[in-house]
Amino acid sequence: MKVWLIVFAIIFLVGCTETYTPKPRGFFRIDFPEKSYTSIADKYPYKFEVPDYSSIEKDYRNPNQSNWINIVVPNNKVEIHISYYDLKNQGKSSRESLIEFMEETRKLAYKHSIKADAIDEQIFMNPGHKVYGTIYKIQGNAASPMQFFLTDSTKHFLRGAFYIREVPDIDSLRPVINFIEPDIIRLIETTSWN
Repeated sequence: MKVWLIVFAIIFLVGCTETYTPKPRGFFRIDFPEKSYTSIADKYPYKFEVPDYSSIEKDYRNPNQSNWINIVVPNNKVEIHISYYDLKNQGKSSRESLIEFMEETRKLAYKHSIKADAIDEQIFMNPGHKVYGTIYKIQGNAASPMQFFLTDSTKHFLRGAFYIREVPDIDSLRPVINFIEPDIIRLIETTSWN
């Protein structure tokens, strides 16, 4: 019995000399490209600048809508859905169509309120290009961190929604959101009508 007690004491004294330090938590490193922009082609009724590291694809979910596009950043699994409506070709007055589309955009943004911590609305005005709208910044684990609409109030209505094709986990997606949000603001600020 004494032998076991002596062996246990020796093991205890020898085994406890190192201090334990936990390894720091590791995260994937995300390398982002340099920011540079190009104006999209004049084949749409709208014009704006997109990042050079993105590509423009037709919206395959809505093949009948020739002016609906997706701006895709494949390295970050980002899609910015752009839908466009001609307010004068909706079968009702431009004002009625405008009100309907503005309300639809608001409802679509606020659908994320279930998962969102907050939704901030910001008014946008560029009278020089006759572009007015609202930007919805959705904070928290929502599927879309930013949505917006732009209009000239008489003919054009453009809606945008920013999605990341990953499980919404704000802690790991925050670097991508912080990188892409200035690109969306640039898109909004450079929008004009053809």
